[in-house]
Formats: sequence, structure tokens, C-alpha cells
Amino acid sequence: MPLKYKFSLIILFALNVLFSQPKKYKIHTVAFYNFENLYDTVNDEFTNDDEWTPNGAQHWTIEKYQQKLKNLARVISEIGTPENSNAPTLIGGAEIENRGVLEDLIKEPKLLPLDLGIIHFDSPDKRGIDVALLYQKKHFRPTSYSNIPLIIYKKEMVKKEQEAEVLDDEIEIKKENKNRVFTRDQLLVSGFLEDEEIHIIVNHWPSRSGGEKATMVFREAAGKLNRKIIDSLQQINPQAKVLTMGDFNDGPFNKSIKTGLGARGVKTEVQEFGVFNPFEELAKKGLGTIAYRDSWNIFDQIILTESFVKADFSTFNFWKAGIFNKPYLIQNSGAYKGYPLRNTLREAGFSDHFPVYVYLIKEFLR
Repeated sequence: MPLKYKFSLIILFALNVLFSQPKKYKIHTVAFYNFENLYDTVNDEFTNDDEWTPNGAQHWTIEKYQQKLKNLARVISEIGTPENSNAPTLIGGAEIENRGVLEDLIKEPKLLPLDLGIIHFDSPDKRGIDVALLYQKKHFRPTSYSNIPLIIYKKEMVKKEQEAEVLDDEIEIKKENKNRVFTRDQLLVSGFLEDEEIHIIVNHWPSRSGGEKATMVFREAAGKLNRKIIDSLQQINPQAKVLTMGDFNDGPFNKSIKTGLGARGVKTEVQEFGVFNPFEELAKKGLGTIAYRDSWNIFDQIILTESFVKADFSTFNFWKAGIFNKPYLIQNSGAYKGYPLRNTLREAGFSDHFPVYVYLIKEFLR
């Protein structure tokens, strides 16, 4: 064989090897965790926290509080491993008493090296618990943030399900009745993940206290507000990348998620400007983040706009989702064996919820 042909074959072989190498990706973990009653030990006269004091019903001592912080720090530092050795870049949190407990949390030895920033607002919730966003400053740069109130009234509990909208004069009547239900605000944060703009909404929707059916209209209102926020971002930029995360107190198949927010669990069913819920598939597999009377549900979810679920990984896009339910987070004995390991009167636990996460990946440029 002539020498020039040999060289050509060698070059072709080298190019084939080069372009057949596995692709490499940058990866960021985005997580949400309901911290369950992250209260300090100080009795705040403006917060309904009496039971979470040393002399309160929970006998909440400084030792228990410090153990709770250590427990949460361990979980946060490990969410998303081993696929991503780095701790989550963005962590949404719920059931947080105030900014002070977050300042204590990020100073824990397992979290201190991450140099976490805090975005938090006090909300009007009657228990004094809020939502917040923690973020690694070296990877995410916030540019704006605001707390958006969910305005709901007790009168809505007796509305007929078929009433899709509320007239302006009905709203005025509710204001006069002063029957507002005070709940958590929805936290909107915009910023840059490396050099890409994204938006995050952190939620803790109204609870089922009083019964699922009696309170579902409140969560449906929360879903509609969430959709309204997303719509407003998409009006500014049709390709806006939005993640909405939280403890929704409803599962992937409830009306608040499926209709109010308009989430779809199959990528091919997500239309332009729509939203994708990867946790619907996990729910179909029987997985859960919270248990009640031996029945599991996924109240904790991270839902993404269609702009995050494209096949093109030249920008950060959704890869896969998971529930972080390592053995140390699970009760291993007693009546609640198999449930999340939460606080008891004897010792501080972790939470009655398992955290959830998604991976965002982007292909390395050659």
C-alpha cells in the first residue's frame, strides 16, 4: 500500500476515535428539601413558635437545635451524589422560621466550604414558617428576587368546583369579610447559572389540614398563581427557563398540578410554553417523599418549563430527577418503620419529607 494511503488511514482512524469518545458534560444539581420545623429556641412574640422552645411542648433545647442543623447540613451536602460529586448548586427550602436559622445552617462544617448565599423573606404564615433559596455563590448569581403573596379566603372553601374564575366584585366581598387565609408567599428568584439566565420559584402550598377535599381549592389557587408567574416570565422571554419547586401538598396527579399549573409527565406531551413534571413518572413507580397511614405520595417536586427539556445540551437542560432517600434518613424500627426519620421528643431527626433533586447538564465545548 502506498505510504500516502497509509497516512490517510491513520488520520481517518484518529478522527474516528476522537469523535467516538463519550461526551463530557458540566452538571449542576438543583434540590428542594422541606426542613420540617426548623425553629430556633428563642420565643418570638410575633411567631407562633411557643412549642419550639425549651419549655414548650417539643422541649426544643439548644442541643436538639444544633443536632437538627448538623442533620440537615449532612443531607444537603450529599443530595445528588454520586452522579455529581458537588453538592447542590441551588437548594429550595421550606418550614423555615427566619433568616437566622439559615445563617446558622450555612455555617455548619459540611456546608461552610460551599459559601452559600441566602434569599429569604418573612411570609404571613400563621405558624411563622417561610420558604427560602440557598445557592452556591461561585455558580449562581442572583439578579432579582421577590416574594409574591397567595391571596386566598375561607369563603373559597365552599366555592363550587366548576367555578373557574372569581369576579372582581366577589373579591371585594371577600376583602370586606376579612376571611383571608394567611399562608406562605411564593419566592421568585432570577439570576445566572454560570452564564445562563434561569428563574426559580420556591413554594410551600397550603396544607391539607382540615381535609384534602375541603382545602384543595387553596392549592388550586396556588397552582394558578404559579402559572401566572411563569406566563409573565415567558411574555418577557418566550424561551425563559423556569424551575418551580416545593412542597406542593399535592401529588403529581392532583388538579392543582395537572390543571392549575398545567404540568405534563411525558416530555413529548409538553407543548410550547408548557411545563414538564419528571416526578409523575416516579409516582407511577410507587415512590414517595412523604408517608401518611402507610400510603406514599410525592408532595415534593421540581417542575420545569419546556425550554429546559430540549434534546440540545449546548445549554443547561434537564437530564433526570430523583428522590434522596438514603437509609440513614429512614426510620428503621417501631410503628413508623420505613417512614422518613423525623423529630421526636427525645431527639432531633431530619424531616418527615425526603428531599428531591434534578440534574441540569451542558455539553463541554470541544
